[in-house]
Formats: sequence, C-alpha cells, structure tokens
Amino acid sequence: MMPDAPYPFEPSPAKGRILVFDSGVGGLTVASEIRALGPRLSVHYAADTGFFPYGDKSDDALRARLPAVARALTDAVKPDVFVIACNTASTLALTEVRAVLGIPVVGTVPAIKPAARLTETGTIGLLATPGTIGRAYTARLIEAFARDKQVILHGSLELVKLAEAHARGEDVPPEAFADAQAPLFKAPGGERIDTIVLACTHFPLVRGQLIATAPHAVSYIDSGAAIARQTIRVLPERNGSGGQGGTACLTSPPEGEEGIARVLRRYGFPDIQFVAIEPIEMTSAPSAEL
Repeated sequence: MMPDAPYPFEPSPAKGRILVFDSGVGGLTVASEIRALGPRLSVHYAADTGFFPYGDKSDDALRARLPAVARALTDAVKPDVFVIACNTASTLALTEVRAVLGIPVVGTVPAIKPAARLTETGTIGLLATPGTIGRAYTARLIEAFARDKQVILHGSLELVKLAEAHARGEDVPPEAFADAQAPLFKAPGGERIDTIVLACTHFPLVRGQLIATAPHAVSYIDSGAAIARQTIRVLPERNGSGGQGGTACLTSPPEGEEGIARVLRRYGFPDIQFVAIEPIEMTSAPSAEL
C-alpha cells in the first residue's frame, strides 16, 4: 500500500467578510483566489463602473477619487478586510485609502519577485498596462528583486479590452491575443523569455488564451494567490464572520451595466447593488490602468 501523498493545497478555516475592489471585472480573478483559499469567507465584490475605465484618468483624479470610493463601499458592505485588486489603485493611493479606513487594506503588487525565482533563462516578460509599466514603483520592484535578470516590459490597454470582452462571453479570435503579447517576444532577447508576469488583474482572465498563442512555452504568473494569503493573514480575529457573500456593488446604476452584471452573475455575485459616489472632476491624461 502506497503512503498518502502530501496534499499541496491546504484551504484556510478562516471566517470573515472580504470586499474585493477593482475598476471593472479584473478583480474577479483575485476574488476567485480568495474564495479558493478561504472557502468559509464571505466574499463580496465592488467595481468602480462610475469612473471606468481608469486608463484615461490622471493620477491626480484617481488619487482624489479612490479614498472616497473606498469609504463609500466599505460603509455599504461593512467588510473586515478591503482588497484593492488593481495595480494602479494600489501604487497610487494605497496609503490614502488606508488612512480613511479603519480596517486592514491589502494591495496588489506585480509578481516580479517570484518570477525572478522561477525563470531558468534569466529573461522575464512583464505584461501590464502603460501606466504600470511607466511607474517608478515598477522600476523599484525590478531593481529590488530582478536586478540580475533581463526584464522586458510591454504595456497593453488592448489586452485589457480583450479580457473584458472574453469575460462577457464574446468570441475573441486567438490572433488578437497573439498580437497583444507579440511585442514582448519581438523585443531584443524576447526569444529567451520563459516567464511572464501578468501585472494587471484582468490578464489572468485570459491566461489560457495567452498560453495557447505564445510562440513558445512560457509560464504566466500573477499575484492573485499571494493576495489571498495576505488577506487571510491580516484578517482580524474578531470580525463579522457571517453572511453568505455574493454581493456586488457598482458605482453606476446596474440597469446601465448589463454586460458587467452578466459577468458578475457568472462569477457568483448575483446580488448587484448601486452605491452612489459624489462626482469628482475627471481629467484625460492616460497615466493609469483599468
């Protein structure tokens, strides 16, 4: 009789109320990771559809809006932990959001450190949006964890749109995914890429499509599992711990968002509510991501 093999995944018995936040549907990838690691958690979702997309907003506009949105959403849901499932929101306003909330706030960091450990060729691809690619925060992560690696960066808002379309159930041709990631492989040294960091929470929605259309075998990694572990790690011992989960909050009226509402229902968030946010002046400098 063979001995039992060690089970590589151990779900957490933690209980609590979690609110996962993004501008659109990308954060659903993080919500799925949290649900998998913490099956007893009450997981809720929020999308800032009233300010979507983040890609054409200035840094100043986002910094002004994000704390107000976080406060309004947490007042509505009463979570124990607030998860910012968005690289842009995390790098721009994590400190400001923490300052206005009296609960733990978990941010999103591109998985550069684990990619540096995983690569065998020493060449890593970083697939993000132009805003994340251009931020000093990203450069600091590369310097801290991958200074001895070649890191090839590519920012693509087109891939965000493709991921949203795929999530809505649209038939996106494989060639579109191949074209969206092609600049990574066409860059000098791109033929040596063996690991790609998906540094936007939308991109794991189309991980399979990216794998299938890459010119050679590549490992695609993201920070979703790490976010789930940190969420449980910071969960207060005394917490709400009740409820079934499955509520989604939008910052625009749901009747005008049937596409995203359909996606939310497919991902297990059938109870969709509207949370009003005071208008904030919008600028159009394309410095952030969806």
